[in-house]
Amino acid sequence: MRRTREVTAGAGRSGPPAPAATRRGRGAGHGRRAGVVALAAVLLLVVLPPASGPAAASGVRAAQAPRAGAAGGTPARGAVRSGAAFDGGRAWPLAGRPRVVRGWEPSENPYGPGHRGVDLAAGTGAVVRAAAPGRVSFAGQVAGRGVVAVEVTGSGDPPLRFTYEPVRAHVAKGDEVTAGQLVGTTGPGASHCTARCLHWGLRREDTYLDPLSLLPRSLLLRGPSRLLPVFGVPVPQAVPQPSRASRAAPRRRGARGARGGRERHGGHDGRERQRRRRGT
Repeated sequence: MRRTREVTAGAGRSGPPAPAATRRGRGAGHGRRAGVVALAAVLLLVVLPPASGPAAASGVRAAQAPRAGAAGGTPARGAVRSGAAFDGGRAWPLAGRPRVVRGWEPSENPYGPGHRGVDLAAGTGAVVRAAAPGRVSFAGQVAGRGVVAVEVTGSGDPPLRFTYEPVRAHVAKGDEVTAGQLVGTTGPGASHCTARCLHWGLRREDTYLDPLSLLPRSLLLRGPSRLLPVFGVPVPQAVPQPSRASRAAPRRRGARGARGGRERHGGHDGRERQRRRRGT
């Protein structure tokens, strides 16, 4: 009887598990979590490998390069400078749309009077730009004036050649230039202009041409819908035309007047005939 009670009491006794069993359960849980973390790390390394080495460094530099240029880097030589009136492969030699002091006046013969170029208003030190891409064929002094000549690329054989004077050259013979690129600045020297100007010429071998003929229509426009005036030719004025009502009104008045006259004339003749019948 005493043994039965002891067994029953031992079987019904409740309490915390043995310390050894608890440590084994916790160790198994930590092991499973560590395995999951390690597996996730391996997957991340396979899917997203770290960017390192020279290739990664060059990629970073390439990505940063445009931002550095946008922040105000130095433009490459031959780039079109700001302020140039530029359209495709042509540009004005001066900033904006310069005023034409004197236009091209062709002569009847090579030795006759005329104006072999175009004069553009410009003060001393004004920036002079290439009107078209080409190669500098001359940069130096001619009769005390600085002259720059540029042969236009793709203009045939013999090529077209732009000339600018008086100019302090910023280029040398043989240099390649693009449209709108700086070639010099207006300088002192003999000039046929009353005020300071840039003489801009165009030649094909010994034949002088109008330099404005090489500029596109967009550069010759003063505004979105106004063309350059034709010097010396008056603008035709529109002759006002009468309206349809004003043209028809005199005819109606005349018709009424004529009818009224006939009526009055007819009435007078009737009275006259009546008097004759009565013998009066």
